[in-house]
Amino acid sequence: MKAVLLVRKGWSIRKVARYFGFSHGAILNWIKKAPRDGRKTIPTENCRPQISPRAIPDNLVARIIDARQKSKRCSEVVYETLKSEGVIVSLSTVKRTLSRYGCLARRSPWKKKRRYPARPEAQRQGDLVQLDTIHFVNKDGERSYVYTALDVYSRYGYAMISNKSNCHRSIRFLKMARLYFPFAIKCVQTDNGPEFGLHFTDFAARNGIAHRHIHPRSPNENGHLERFNRTLQEEIPKHNLYIHAQEDLSQYLIHYNTRRMHMGIKFKTPQQKLEEVVTSY
Repeated sequence: MKAVLLVRKGWSIRKVARYFGFSHGAILNWIKKAPRDGRKTIPTENCRPQISPRAIPDNLVARIIDARQKSKRCSEVVYETLKSEGVIVSLSTVKRTLSRYGCLARRSPWKKKRRYPARPEAQRQGDLVQLDTIHFVNKDGERSYVYTALDVYSRYGYAMISNKSNCHRSIRFLKMARLYFPFAIKCVQTDNGPEFGLHFTDFAARNGIAHRHIHPRSPNENGHLERFNRTLQEEIPKHNLYIHAQEDLSQYLIHYNTRRMHMGIKFKTPQQKLEEVVTSY
């Protein structure tokens, strides 16, 4: 701006260029951009290009957003949908376009990232007990729940009927499981359901029990318990029992833990597996 003011006072452009050590063209550009409202500086313009030479056309952007709004699915599904329609576009372009127009849900920077400790090896009874809930809905839309627990080492199982599923009921179930199991529980593993939230973790920690969550969308990490849940739903009716009655459920658990052979523990019962550990000591 000082160079522009000298030119306005009568200096030649070449004299000002030699005085400040800049080129003749630079002084000309400054004169064109310099305001006449008394400001002491020349405003800096953004050098970012307004249009990318590799930008996709507007009609393709509209088709990407339209496919997203119709499917309500992720970028991969939108890409495959456009591909099936004969639209030539890359997956990265679909992701970038949806992100630019706010069509993708972003993770909150304030959300705490959960840490997943290493899964303990079930070398003794109680080293790893898996917990879960089975959801039932009758014809009237009423919900009922069955809390289940299974010791991975001995396959010793326990279940409890509940009309609700929340942290309070989960804590109560853990208390009952500690009384039912003939051994101490060292670590429990659950899914990421709200019934196994922070209050449940605090209660387990206060009682010397570690709480581990499985990874999202990974039910195979609770595979032993998922098989136990299926066994309850399939075999209880075969014994002419009712899974929604706690007395019938407790009666079947006696059969499951003391008389039913398990192929996973070499055709032994969970009770025999526990007695085998006691005799080994």
